[in-house]
Amino acid sequence: MNNAHSFTGKKIEPPLISKNMTITQLVDFFGSTGYNARRLFEAANIMKEMIDSGCTICLTLAGALTPIGMGNTIKTLIESGFVDWVVTTGANVYHDLHFAYDLPVRQGHFQVDDDVLFSKQIVRIYDVYIKEVGTLQAQDIIVQREVKKFEKNFTKSYSTADMSHKLGKAAFENSPNPKKSFLASAFKNDVPVFIPAISDSSIGLNMLPLIFEDVTRFPNVMLDIAESTAILWKSKVSGGIELGGGVPKNFFQQTGPALYQILKLKEGGHDYVIQITDARPDTGGLSGATIQEGKSWGKIKTSHRNNVIVYGDSSICFPIICSYVLSECKKRPRKRLYSKKNGWVEEMKKEYLKNK
Repeated sequence: MNNAHSFTGKKIEPPLISKNMTITQLVDFFGSTGYNARRLFEAANIMKEMIDSGCTICLTLAGALTPIGMGNTIKTLIESGFVDWVVTTGANVYHDLHFAYDLPVRQGHFQVDDDVLFSKQIVRIYDVYIKEVGTLQAQDIIVQREVKKFEKNFTKSYSTADMSHKLGKAAFENSPNPKKSFLASAFKNDVPVFIPAISDSSIGLNMLPLIFEDVTRFPNVMLDIAESTAILWKSKVSGGIELGGGVPKNFFQQTGPALYQILKLKEGGHDYVIQITDARPDTGGLSGATIQEGKSWGKIKTSHRNNVIVYGDSSICFPIICSYVLSECKKRPRKRLYSKKNGWVEEMKKEYLKNK
């Protein structure tokens, strides 16, 4: 930023493309160019710095990435110690479980007559097909069954991270293909998975019959706020990679104002943020809000460095970044935040009450 208004940047020498390039060579190729190719290079290197610095890393998932098979990519990052907590839409958890339970998901087409698909009980997510009965309704039975089982084990309110942990445990122990599920991997590695907009998904819809069947305990999203805020409070260095925007992006970033504006315990927000998005910044929507704008809210430490927005498609850019850090970084020990979060909330509560 100090040299942003001077003619001192790296000289552009048209880079050479070659066959059999490694992922590192490809990312370095991007770094010798401009536009979003160079932003992708910057994102990959910020992600590497986050990992190497011991940063507590959050992955946020908007849209529906798991139906196209991204769950294994997320799982690989978790098992390499590169993702410590996750904030996601309910859709990504719900569809991730299809692969664990071997429920059919197929490549389809995007230029089709959806009335015809409906008559054949085929559900479409752009160019992905899912069976209404064989997949969705079969998954509904599993989700409802597992919630009925574990809600009896809670004597008080529980968070969506607790729900995800139990659903991941069931998939890890009982499904035919737990290795295909990031949620099962999150359970195994004590990675909390928050679903703050749970009612806006099939996971939430599956609570409806349980309400009628007198199930009495459901996830309390207010606890999600406390638990996620406690993670930032206890993190010496914190960062995130945001795929898309929506609720997951803002839920992760709002932990900064929760500490600074509301609890008055800690200033600064997150040290690193990477976002991959196709949303415009000029409409006022949080999906398109720039990371730099977040500084005015206390969501990030500084708007001047350690953050970048890649305007692109997560389904393309995310695997490139993942392959790069898997090539360039050593595996890290798991931070196992799930087993620590409740204790941290209690500590944070005592500190808040002491200072109030």
